[in-house]
Amino acid sequence: MSVPQVVIVGRPNVGKSSLLNWLAGKRVSVVDPTAGVTRDRVSHLIHEKNRYFDLVDTGGMGVEDVDNLTADIEHQIDIAIESADLVVFVVDGQSGVAPLDRHVAERLRRVETPKLLVVNKCDSTRLDQEIAEFYALIGGGSEADDVVITSVKAKRNRTELLQAILHRLPPETENEATEGESLATTPELKLAIVGRRNVGKSTFINALAETDRMIVSDVAGTTRDSVDIRFELDGKSFVAIDTPGVRKRKSLANDIEYYGLIRAKRSIRRADVVMMLFDASDTISRVDKQLVDEIEANYKPCIFVVNKWDKGLDMEMTTEKWTEYLVHNFPGMRHAPIAFITAKSGRNVKKLINLSQSIYKQSRERVSTGQLNRVVKAAVQANAPRHKKNRRPKIYFATQVSTQPPTIVLKCNDPSLFDGHWKRYLLGVFREMLPFQEVPVKVYFRGKDDREDLGPSLDEDAPSLAQSVPSQTR
Repeated sequence: MSVPQVVIVGRPNVGKSSLLNWLAGKRVSVVDPTAGVTRDRVSHLIHEKNRYFDLVDTGGMGVEDVDNLTADIEHQIDIAIESADLVVFVVDGQSGVAPLDRHVAERLRRVETPKLLVVNKCDSTRLDQEIAEFYALIGGGSEADDVVITSVKAKRNRTELLQAILHRLPPETENEATEGESLATTPELKLAIVGRRNVGKSTFINALAETDRMIVSDVAGTTRDSVDIRFELDGKSFVAIDTPGVRKRKSLANDIEYYGLIRAKRSIRRADVVMMLFDASDTISRVDKQLVDEIEANYKPCIFVVNKWDKGLDMEMTTEKWTEYLVHNFPGMRHAPIAFITAKSGRNVKKLINLSQSIYKQSRERVSTGQLNRVVKAAVQANAPRHKKNRRPKIYFATQVSTQPPTIVLKCNDPSLFDGHWKRYLLGVFREMLPFQEVPVKVYFRGKDDREDLGPSLDEDAPSLAQSVPSQTR
């Protein structure tokens, strides 16, 4: 990679994640006083003074993970350090040198990569006079220039820290600016990977990235951050958003899991397409329904992804049974396509990405007002809305006003005259006759102003088009 990698390391609770968020200018990594919150590598592209670098947060060194993931966390730290062009070693200026700081320092002495010591949490200048003891961690007073004093809380020395990082970056390569601009540009597609705990989201991400990027284990809730992973397929750039696994709200054990739930919802909102993962060997849960409700409420294009299909086959499950099961549980999402994959082996993963591009394209389609009005005429003539309160519902014209999601406004005499059954029928017609078969569609009925003269309604003085409406929607 041409863009330099700047890796933040240190023992737990020295403020590594806070430092990343501070330099990034936004909340990227979860911050919590609980040791071991960060497990996966969390990165953010920084553009400063015409240089690009990837700032990478890592888990706390030396932490004994409560879920026995210590070896996995250490492995992710090793990968980060091996790929680093600069290592930022963070310590806590308030607590002084701790045994684990010495452990980190000893580990870094075997690494030839340039290093920068950051004495964090120096909220007061009084603490500046007490940092000499940290110099031993980097080899003594002669290297004191390799130390920066910071405080995220007091907003101290952010500029100085960035300058120190830029000063220690390797010389700019020919491709750094091009690759940095490419990474900074909007990807072809942003995919949110959501689902309850332990359905295989991180395994799926690793299959996409074709690398050991996320910690994968049988421990439910391994991922705690929403982690953006950029990958390429067929020359196109994508971002996959790995979200924390969600469980029932009453079961949320602490702030970490609560913020994980919030981040999962935020990831749904900022995604172009949402992949809702299910475990082929397990039943649909209340959490699944909560997540699908969130997807539906945000009108996001969605693919139902049944993962671990190898286990499903072992249980003599069929695609027909699972499709029927999903439609039964999520009738409002019957338009969502269904894919069956085994992320662990990579089975059908590429086909799934191609499918996501297809439905993303559908969500951006726009149809002409003329075409839309012909479809509405046909729908009304094939199945006219019932009279209500001795009044006949009339539609004067329809127009598409937006995309992502496709949004259609119908001008009518009175929106209250159209019942829910007929509105669902019309939506079905739109799906059959317009290029929106697999994506959510917003439909609004707008009443006519008394002063408006809109002419005859669409069902008046028009040739019969009923034969063009598919029979199953009548």
